[in-house]
Amino acid sequence: MFKKNKKDVIKLLETIAIYLELKGENPFKISAYRKAAQALERDERSLADIDDFTKIKGVGKGTNTVIMDYLQNNESETLNELEQEIPAGLIALLQLPGLGGKKIAKLYQDLGVVDATSLKEACESGQVEKLAGFGVKTSKNILQALSQVNERPERLPVAIMLPAVEKIEMYLDSLSPIKKYSLAGSLRRMKEQVRDIDFIIATEQPEEVRQALLEIKNIKTIISSGLTKVSIVLEEAYDVNVDFRLVTPYEYATTLHHFTGSKEHNVGMRQLAKARGEKINEYGIEIEESNEIITFDSEQEFFNHFGLQYIPPELRENRGELDAFTSAVNLVERNDIRGDLHMHTTWSDGAQSVEEMVNYAREIGYEYIAITDHSKFLRVANGLNETRLRKQREEIERLNAKYDDIHVFAGVEMDILPDGTLDFSTEFLRELDFVIGAIHSGFNQSEEKIMYRLYTALENPFVQLIAHPTGRLIGRRDGYAVNVEQLIERAVETNTALEINANPNRLDLSAEWATAAQQMGATIAINTDAHNYNMFSHMDYGVRTAKRGWVKKETVLNTWEKDHLINYFNRHK
Repeated sequence: MFKKNKKDVIKLLETIAIYLELKGENPFKISAYRKAAQALERDERSLADIDDFTKIKGVGKGTNTVIMDYLQNNESETLNELEQEIPAGLIALLQLPGLGGKKIAKLYQDLGVVDATSLKEACESGQVEKLAGFGVKTSKNILQALSQVNERPERLPVAIMLPAVEKIEMYLDSLSPIKKYSLAGSLRRMKEQVRDIDFIIATEQPEEVRQALLEIKNIKTIISSGLTKVSIVLEEAYDVNVDFRLVTPYEYATTLHHFTGSKEHNVGMRQLAKARGEKINEYGIEIEESNEIITFDSEQEFFNHFGLQYIPPELRENRGELDAFTSAVNLVERNDIRGDLHMHTTWSDGAQSVEEMVNYAREIGYEYIAITDHSKFLRVANGLNETRLRKQREEIERLNAKYDDIHVFAGVEMDILPDGTLDFSTEFLRELDFVIGAIHSGFNQSEEKIMYRLYTALENPFVQLIAHPTGRLIGRRDGYAVNVEQLIERAVETNTALEINANPNRLDLSAEWATAAQQMGATIAINTDAHNYNMFSHMDYGVRTAKRGWVKKETVLNTWEKDHLINYFNRHK
């Protein structure tokens, strides 16, 4: 959908460096690619603004040739050749803790290790522990890591599942015998970790659809293949089970409801039906007196039949929705979002320039955005110091003068440092339109220390938002030792907003804590933390998480009109 961006080029150069390292190439050649990647990372321009890569210190003629080949042909001949030379199994070994390119290169060149199987054999035979730089302990650690690497968790994080869903939906869109379809199950309810993927398909040609479903790419196993249900296993990052249920268009709404709600929600709905002398099944509602079967054109009609408003999928877990939705409930919706208040550009570790991010925000109809590149402490992300932030503000002021259909706030995602201080002085923070406080380091500190750091940010009059407040990565990292209830309490006291970070790896605050924040009176912002164009679409996941947490529109900072937002930002100035 989008053209190559600077991050794609940086990744290419870093990948080539890894392949060269595995190959045992000259260290100077490897270093040239890494230096070129670092030079591009430091350059504040986007690809569109760079007319000659060789003018960038660190990019030589050789690396420039590779970059231009990649941009002109949408692939790299250099990387393609290296991929043919180096066993693919070696790249997977880079995911093992403690094994970098140099060590894997030694295993490959000295012991002939080419994949996980040969590495395991080399460890068990005692060859690895005899290699210089390895030893008995390293060999044992490798074996332990190998024993865990292919274990599929019972539930997979939503960030792993959603790309698979997108691929499936693109394929289903191409099948003319399908009248309509929808994601169902716990993924439609926006559960953070799920077992499998469910789709409901309405069709009058089940045989044609069945055959087409068996031609989806990356099928590893066909579990069942009938005219009402097709079950397959897709080979993605992990094996992913996918169930397709095929029904008539008349049955579609009731079936979709049945396979979306949790068991508890469906029990609650059946009790409502029983009180009316009716029975709900997968395909419709049966009137007990007459045995008549009622079907519906939509889930909206299905709920209305029971005197209920439409209940969003995210809430169908019998957590009070059957009582609440007897009347309208004003939860936040995607079209309520007026702008995004957390994003990064090429000034730090983003892929697009400030103006490119502004123009994309204009295209999708945002009224305002905040540019919030990283602060100076985060050197790995090319964080900005005071001088660069003031220079960036000049660029933002130029864009505000240029475009009258969007307002750009000059902000920063400022690190809350491990010692409990902030990355900038209070006097400097006053200069900025919008300040986000965030923890990116010292994750192993005690709860007392973590809370001290967060309180320091909350109590600063010019910090308006705490980003990704628990620091978790779903299924990968638990986050730091934060007492979230106390965090919310202090956020309410200081009138500081808390973020639902819409990145599907984070969704932080979680829906459960978003509910608590809503009940305790906190202000929430739903932001994407976008580092490129593609990530703007993550706003959907953030809104769905907020809905799952029963968050109301008026609670969300970035549903407010611009003047209301400015008053909030300036409340202590």
